[in-house]
Amino acid sequence: MTGFDLSAILTNPEFVAMLLHGIEMTFVIAIGSWILAMTLAILLLALRFSPGRFGNAFVAGYVSYHRNVPTLVQLMLWYFGIFTLLPDWLTYWLASHNAEAIFAIIGLGLCQAAYFSEDLRSGLRSVSPGQMEAARALGHGYISAMRFVMMPQGVRNALPPLINHSVSLFKNSSLGVVIGASELTHAVKEIENLSFRTFEIYLIGTLLYLFFSLLIMAGGAYVSMRADPATRARA
Repeated sequence: MTGFDLSAILTNPEFVAMLLHGIEMTFVIAIGSWILAMTLAILLLALRFSPGRFGNAFVAGYVSYHRNVPTLVQLMLWYFGIFTLLPDWLTYWLASHNAEAIFAIIGLGLCQAAYFSEDLRSGLRSVSPGQMEAARALGHGYISAMRFVMMPQGVRNALPPLINHSVSLFKNSSLGVVIGASELTHAVKEIENLSFRTFEIYLIGTLLYLFFSLLIMAGGAYVSMRADPATRARA
């Protein structure tokens, strides 16, 4: 083995197949955890604005925990801790259905939900209270006003931080390698062990993460532009 040679990786069918599988699993984990995170974020937001102190206190504690405990530690707690406490039948089922990817999705989704909920809350609070008053004056109930008037504006205001955190979530999918999830970083490490082409394979992995992150940012920028009323008016 001499010199820098990307073709040693890119012309090897086995290595290419491993990379493609890693990319596929990366998106499975990223998309699965994004859906879980956004679903939980909406529920947390509803609790934030519910009457009574319990809901607000619960969400504040949830957000504080997930913001102050490293994501890597949370993943390890789920896989090496909680996984071992489950009933045997559930453990066997998870083990036969890619438990590593499932717990990566759960850990990342629960963590990211804290950030998404705060993004949505900030976006909603930036909407003028007069919008709610106007909606109620037009005959909307509270839920209807939130659904058709407040939330669309709040989500539009929250798009920039939501997009940034979505990119962070995609990149954090690489943490799944610690619990054995067969995503892109796992594939890169396996290829490095087989080929001894350390620089070449880590360069390829870096460029792949950069490409997909920029692609997500570009998609987010397009969505933000389409959601901007001024842009729609010019169109």
